[in-house]
Amino acid sequence: MPAEKISLDQAKSDKLFYFVANVVIYRPTDGRCLILKRSEREKVHPGKYCVPGGKLEWADMDIARPTRMNDDVIDFENAVEDLLVREAREEAGVEIGNGLKYINSVAFVRPDGIPVVLVKFAAPYLGGEVKLEEGGFTDFAWVNAAEAESYDCIRGIPDEVAQAIAAFSCAPAAKDA
Repeated sequence: MPAEKISLDQAKSDKLFYFVANVVIYRPTDGRCLILKRSEREKVHPGKYCVPGGKLEWADMDIARPTRMNDDVIDFENAVEDLLVREAREEAGVEIGNGLKYINSVAFVRPDGIPVVLVKFAAPYLGGEVKLEEGGFTDFAWVNAAEAESYDCIRGIPDEVAQAIAAFSCAPAAKDA
């Protein structure tokens, strides 16, 4: 029998994590990636440059509207992809394309004690004027790998920018149809 609601009643407390995904947005026209400066109010990495991303929330999994049933398991396909599209829009006002490229992952414990699993991807920029989420971010820049090093970034961001640039600049050119 499928679940009737999302619940932690049967969950093992030592196996609970926030699930977070980030996206390095690559602009192919000039080979640069978008970085955002976090507000000083943020609990984690205040005032540091980062890339768009966010937490997967229960609201992202409406039990009444799964993408498919897998026997008695309720599936939500493309949950990470949908999360990153939404966060790119909300945090930066831009659209990203399909074809996420995996960069890496990290598990960490926030200063408030909450454990997090963070998975990082790169995606192509499709368009939109950067409009920062009010209260969340205070500045942005489109940077190449060398330029990212000159910003006060969360550790690893310059390397991830370099990886995104390499992943997309080495991609085979699309063939004419």
